[in-house]
Amino acid sequence: MVTAITNARVFDGERVRAETTVLLDGTRIAAIGGEPPAGADVVDASGATLMPGLIDSHVHTSEDGLALALRFGVTTELEMQGMYTKSFREHVLGDDSVADVRSSGFGITPPGGHPSELLPEDFEPGGHGEPDAGEPDSGDSGHGGQQAHGPAPLMPFSSTPAEAVGFIPQLIAAGSDYIKFMVDDGSVEGHPGLPMLDQATLTAGVAEAHRHGMLTIAHTLTVEATRMAIEAGIDGFAHLFMDQPHTDEIIGLIAASGAFVAPCVVLNASMTGITGSDLADDPRVGSRLTPAWSETLRSSYDRYPQGKLEDVLASVKALHDAGVDLLAGTDAAPMPLPFLGGMIHGASVHHELQYLVRAGLTPVQALRAATLTPARRFGLTDRGRIAEGLRADLLLVDGDPTTTIADTLNLRAVWRRGTLTRLAA
Repeated sequence: MVTAITNARVFDGERVRAETTVLLDGTRIAAIGGEPPAGADVVDASGATLMPGLIDSHVHTSEDGLALALRFGVTTELEMQGMYTKSFREHVLGDDSVADVRSSGFGITPPGGHPSELLPEDFEPGGHGEPDAGEPDSGDSGHGGQQAHGPAPLMPFSSTPAEAVGFIPQLIAAGSDYIKFMVDDGSVEGHPGLPMLDQATLTAGVAEAHRHGMLTIAHTLTVEATRMAIEAGIDGFAHLFMDQPHTDEIIGLIAASGAFVAPCVVLNASMTGITGSDLADDPRVGSRLTPAWSETLRSSYDRYPQGKLEDVLASVKALHDAGVDLLAGTDAAPMPLPFLGGMIHGASVHHELQYLVRAGLTPVQALRAATLTPARRFGLTDRGRIAEGLRADLLLVDGDPTTTIADTLNLRAVWRRGTLTRLAA
């Protein structure tokens, strides 16, 4: 069946196009422009904007999280610590009721290093990312109690260069799509003195990952950790430092390295004690949430109250002005847990876009951070744009988010591989 989306403002991931019709044929975009063929299923998008499905470049997810993400127009989640490697996600790849997913598996960190301080003492890797039997699910999604399928994940604890190097081929064999390194002494999370990768171990691990052709990503929340990752040759950052204001030097180092940054402003805001209550109060969001997810969004990490959101926003603007690729990410947790609160799957991507605009990006530049740019930087060549032959991962919203970023929440419909889910209340 051919679907013709007509009378739309078409933002293709880069710009608004002159054409107002997009044709879908099965799971792919068949054409942009032209007349609907005879017999096509016509969707009149008058007054609305059609854009690529959104990409969240930093999550920790579950099938409940993937389902919630799709209900907010997020068609791909990039997991930065968790279960959804190639070995675990076969059962969701063809499920058009949940977002697609890619994963690092578990990040390279020393024994006892981050994120060990966030995990309960009885944590078992095979249960990571899913609610307990009594945990509420997301309503009618049907995914709340399911777990990622497959063997227990690889836990690449490393304290020496040789250990880090040795884990790289193992992570690749276990299905990691990219390699993540934890460079964190716990100072921002309220656990100073955590074991942390040293420069030699980090550098050796990054070099070995590059030797295998793998993208490398660093978890860093301080300027010093950021500097270490740059020296190691990292490809991208899953966070933006928040321990101090930026300097021209650190911005220049990041820019010169060519690394991308997923600042996760919503996470940094949460670390300072700022909740997502304003977002939860928006009826376009609150009406779509279970009480558990609503409580989580209305909470916060609150582990670094001395942090300043305005410093973070100024750093985002400086990075953008320096030509650094910015990616929209949230660091949403896999299940509704208030102590990991302030952001949730799907909805918080829209909040992050609002923060990027507040930092000084234009709405179009912010939208690129959730579409074109992450697809390019993560090698997802089949999505992130509206172009002939690509996956039909699309989002339709009322209004014009290319001029008013909050219009991304005027959700009307989402297509995941051409399968339509109507989102309008």
